[in-house]
Order: sequence, then structure tokens, then C-alpha cells
Amino acid sequence: MGTLQYVGVTLSCPKRLKLKAFASRARCSAEVGVSRRQLLQQLDKELANGDDRAALALVKDLQGKPGGLRCFGAARQVPQRLYTLDELRLNGIEAPSLLSPVDATLGSIERNLQIAAILGGLAAWNAIGLTPQEVFYAALGLLFLWTLDSVSFYGGLGNLLLDTVGHTFSQKYHNRVIQHEAGHFLIAYLVGILPKGYTLTSLDALKKEGSLNVQAGTAFVDLEFVEEVNTGKVSATTLNRFSCIALAGVATEYLIYGIAEGGLDDIRKLDSLLKSLGFTQKKADSEVRWSVLNTVLLLRRHEGARAKLAEAMSSGKSVGSCIEVIENSIDVSDM
Repeated sequence: MGTLQYVGVTLSCPKRLKLKAFASRARCSAEVGVSRRQLLQQLDKELANGDDRAALALVKDLQGKPGGLRCFGAARQVPQRLYTLDELRLNGIEAPSLLSPVDATLGSIERNLQIAAILGGLAAWNAIGLTPQEVFYAALGLLFLWTLDSVSFYGGLGNLLLDTVGHTFSQKYHNRVIQHEAGHFLIAYLVGILPKGYTLTSLDALKKEGSLNVQAGTAFVDLEFVEEVNTGKVSATTLNRFSCIALAGVATEYLIYGIAEGGLDDIRKLDSLLKSLGFTQKKADSEVRWSVLNTVLLLRRHEGARAKLAEAMSSGKSVGSCIEVIENSIDVSDM
């Protein structure tokens, strides 16, 4: 049996074949990496063009394949059954702190703005010497603007102002919003729903959507969900996915900060969906508790991926780039 001389090392033919096989696998691995990167670049193009079906088809084409998108829809989930509040506590989950979010940070900012406006008005009154009649007209004008915003824009102008001030002057609020949306994005991807875009501020949402009625958040390719809702028959699998996605933001905040502040609208939408499907209170509680437990355990298991994803989203990375961060951060054996 022949041998191969290389840098003073003698290799037998079987070892040489192993070396060639290793090199071949390395080339294949590199090619797969390139193909996945190209796929994700194409995904971004399809999403930018608004072709959700084409984007979803691209993702499903490499779903679960070696070197492809191994994590999409591959989450290992807890068995679905009726979980009690005590069982949630045994898993370190206090449901009231998670399911009753109160935005104390933004509320504090709003109160400070109101106090600043009153003090500013008093200062202007003293400096300019406004008459009581002029003060009345100024207050009437502000009331008119507030009413106009409430009726015509559903409070959009006020929310835009408050959110912008929050992101500018409160690092806590800014970070919380990023982590909240990273939770939505990660859980959606892991349970098999493709994120198609995200915004982290109301100003970004206004720029992208051109509407004051759209707040910051994460959007998804929800074609199957919409089709099922339109028929009035939502499958258990679809409902489970969207229940987990809806609760992912508050669950993320709970795990990081010990209490959720944002996400009340997410919970209300989930409650509304369950009621529209005719769920009894017991059945709705069962769905919510399972979703809470499942989502929290997934977020704990993939905390590192969520943190890296939050960094990518904070930097304004594309959906494709965010997906690549998830794929590179999770060991498939930990799914």
C-alpha cells in the first residue's frame, strides 16, 4: 500500500483518503454557508418587494436541512395540557407579574412632561405677562389639539411624542423596547413563523408605514393564520404559535427585569382572539398558561441567541441578517 510524504509526515492511503474527505466536507460546509447567506439576501429582497409568499417559500426550502435553516420551526416545546399557577411558580414564573404589564417608565415620563408643560406655561405667563383671557385661549387651543389627535389619529401624535422622548432620555425604556421586540422575533422564528420586519420606535414606524396609527413592533408573514381566521377555523398548531408569539415580549421583559411593563396590547389582542374563537374562560386560561410556560422556557434556553439578536436589531440589521444571527447562535442539539 503506497504512502504520501508531506512536510516530514508519512500518511498511509486510508489516512490520505480521510484527509481528502475532511477537505471535501470543509468545502461543502463553506458552500452551504454561502448558499444560506445568498438565500437570506434573497429573502430580504422578497420582503422588501412585499412578496411574502416568495419569502416564505425560500425559508421553507432550506428548513431543517443540514447547513440550511436548522432552527426555523424546530423549537422543542413542552407538552400541551392544563397547567396550574402552582406549576408555573415551580418553574419560577409569577403569572401576575408577567400578564399584568404596567408601563411605569413611560408613565413616569408622561407625568414629567405634563409637569414641565405646566411649569413652562406658568413661566411664560409671568415672563410675557399674559392676561387670564389669553391663558384661557391657549388652554383651549391645547385641548383642541388633544381632541383632534384622539379623534383623528387615535392618540398617534401623543404616542409619537411620548415614545420619542422615552427613547431619547430613558436608556431603560430604550433597552426594554429592543429586548421586547427581540423576544417576539426569536420566538416567532423558533416556532415556525417568519418575521418580515420590525421597528423599535414610533418614529421609525411612521417613516416606514406613513401612518401615525402604527406603533413600533415586529410584523410577521402570517398568511396561514389569516386564511384560517377567515374560515373561522384556527388549528391548534397555528393558535399555539401565535399565542407564544403574542406573549414573547412580556415574557422577555419578565425574565430580564423581573416584571413586564410593555405588551398590554399584545395580551388584549390574544384575549380578543380567544374570545372570538368561542373559548371558555377555563380553556382560555389553559391556552395562556401553556403559552407562558412554553415561551419562558424557550427564552431561557436560548438566552444567548436573544441577546445577540437584540444587538443586531438595535443596529438596524435586516431580517435576513437577524435570522443568520439566530442560526449562528444556537446549537441544534440544544433546540
